Amino acid sequence: MVGDSRPRPGDPLDPDAAISVRGLVKRYGDRAAVDGLDLDIRRGEIFALLGPNGAGKTTTVEVLEGHRRRDGGEVRVLGVDPARGGRRWKAELGIVLQSGAGDSQLSVRELLEARAACYGDPRDPGEVLELVGLTEKAGARGRTLSGGQRRRLDVALGIVGRPRLLFLDEPTTGFDPEARRQFWSLIRSLRDLGTTMLLTTHYLDEAETLADRVGVIARGRLAEVAVPTALGGRGSAPAVVGWTEDGVRRTAETATPTAFVRDLAARFPGEVPDLTVGRPTLEDVYLKMIGGSGE
Repeated sequence: MVGDSRPRPGDPLDPDAAISVRGLVKRYGDRAAVDGLDLDIRRGEIFALLGPNGAGKTTTVEVLEGHRRRDGGEVRVLGVDPARGGRRWKAELGIVLQSGAGDSQLSVRELLEARAACYGDPRDPGEVLELVGLTEKAGARGRTLSGGQRRRLDVALGIVGRPRLLFLDEPTTGFDPEARRQFWSLIRSLRDLGTTMLLTTHYLDEAETLADRVGVIARGRLAEVAVPTALGGRGSAPAVVGWTEDGVRRTAETATPTAFVRDLAARFPGEVPDLTVGRPTLEDVYLKMIGGSGE
């Protein structure tokens, strides 16, 4: 498929990738939750893994994190097999789960200092609080934070150990629009610091905004990996032109939208009424790719 950047079957593991996976298999009884998955995630990129519940997304991430053993295939995360990753390897990972320390009686600074003490060379907690925008909340108890502030605290806890690779699991679930955009700004700043990130999300606009590349997993396999604008052939798909004529809304697909609109404009004395030009959205191609592997 044009634009697909998955490794080819039989390719060796990529020693330069932050994450390299070949033929990953994980079974639960007779069911293969992950069924021959191949993937490379480059160092320093934000990679979004998309897929409906039950498609194998969570299982894949848990294998990569070293929390679940695989039944087949080869996996290297930061050059190490997660099944044999030791303490030093784990210290290079940051994991931000959907639920964190937000209900704690400890203050934000106390939580961060306690986590920092687990690492040999942590970031300064004060610098981390500034990075995530929680300096003014340093003395507040975790339980008093808003939803957006709790997620910032989760990220602070995930990055205080200077991880080379950060896993973000549905990081903005429950956020209001303003909090989501503030969080996106934080994630971009982490990428600027060189952190590789694997993001799982159900928000397609989030994936399109943040990710350098996206992968769609369906029925335990990757359907495609591409930059968001090219996924599912979006960049070369016919454009849909819409307009209103004689009180009726009309649409037409065309491979040459500029020429079509020029010809259309010649039929009207002024502006073309209610003119729109668009190509398939990320949601359009995503829903088509996951097919019958719904929630």
